[in-house]
Amino acid sequence: MARKRVNRRDFIKTSSAATLGAIALPYVVSSSALGKDGRPPASERIVMGCIGLGGMGTNNMNVFMSKPEVQVVAVCDVHESYNDGNAGRAPAKARAEQHYADLAGKGTYRGCTAYADFRNLLAREDLDAVSIATPDHWHALTSIAAAEAGLDIYCEKPLANSVAEGRAICEAVRRNQVILQTGSHERSNPKGRFACELVRNGRIGKLHTIRINLPCSDSHHKDAMSFTTVPPPEPVPAGLDWDMWLGHTPVVPYTPRRCHFWWRFILAYGGGEMTDRGAHIIDIGQLGNGTDDTGPIEIEATGTHSTTGLYDAFFDYHFVNRYANGVELIGEAKDPRGLRFEGDKGSIFIHIHGCDLEADPPSLLDEKIGDDEVQLGRTQGHHQNFLDCVRSRQQPFATAEIGHRTATICHLNNIAMRVGRSLKWDPVTETIQDDDEAAALLAPAMRAPWHL
Repeated sequence: MARKRVNRRDFIKTSSAATLGAIALPYVVSSSALGKDGRPPASERIVMGCIGLGGMGTNNMNVFMSKPEVQVVAVCDVHESYNDGNAGRAPAKARAEQHYADLAGKGTYRGCTAYADFRNLLAREDLDAVSIATPDHWHALTSIAAAEAGLDIYCEKPLANSVAEGRAICEAVRRNQVILQTGSHERSNPKGRFACELVRNGRIGKLHTIRINLPCSDSHHKDAMSFTTVPPPEPVPAGLDWDMWLGHTPVVPYTPRRCHFWWRFILAYGGGEMTDRGAHIIDIGQLGNGTDDTGPIEIEATGTHSTTGLYDAFFDYHFVNRYANGVELIGEAKDPRGLRFEGDKGSIFIHIHGCDLEADPPSLLDEKIGDDEVQLGRTQGHHQNFLDCVRSRQQPFATAEIGHRTATICHLNNIAMRVGRSLKWDPVTETIQDDDEAAALLAPAMRAPWHL
């Protein structure tokens, strides 16, 4: 299967088409499927499947469907329908089929298949790429399986829920020569990239500090922080495969407070705000620091979390990460959400989300980047960057390695808070020095039969 897909990539790379992929004509009933109305013909499209259809998964699917070079033919979620019929595999299937019917302007479309098990979706031979937006604890196993199937991958951030999982994804991507874009979409924002160019080209002088503001001030944070009990078990809703949702994590009773949006505050499934928006903000810090292929060497972090309730992620924290180049990355749970690059001649603050900029002095924002200086490039959006790289086989803005290195910093801060002491980190060997307890948290055990 993988070899077939590689051959198809070779075809599209040398063709005049703007996209990769093929879709069997029986899947498509509209006239636009044959290349009219500005859409590439079916044989020249990137054929996609979407795995995980909650909020982000639905958003990503909608973005990809808006691209004329994409055809979504398969969706997958362990839950048939939830959130009042706005999430899950059944609503996603209906949404895709309505979208393509609307493009035709008449008739109906019956070309999207819904799956409960991602392995069945990946077994299709007509796919070129997948979008993965599962809870974090499923990112690694689905991404690795997709890579082994020869598929290109758009995977939500953080790339993985542990350091070992992230490295395994990187190796699978390398071994199978597939494209992976980590969903750190702030990295594609032109304002953020411009700010990082100013830093990389010395406009603020010598960079010495990156200050990360990572607040837990939204209503959902306050709700989770105040929820200090473990709710009683409830019956598993119809249409939900609870064992599959848990995957490689321990078997626990179902409660709606454990899954869907709320899983991100339970360390077995996510890393709290540290890995949620931290994966955006720290990622931009990595870009501005020029350390995409490495990370800090010293990790200090303190924080507080509930010891009695369901949610054990950290909501209040202070961390200091020191790089070999002398730069310190300092983070706190405070507004406004974003990061500040501080040099000996000025500073730049980047607001997340949107990447609005503030500078001291303000004239920094009027600077021009010369042809002979570091230029980070631009794209027409993060999803488009992925699609362009599916065709060109060039590396996207947020490769598996980049996503892994950013997520690793988030995980190390969580580990330091969990063990209550600072860590010595070797970013080359990706090992914690002289701390067996902390090192064990780099690769949490997986429940059989699941394994990396």
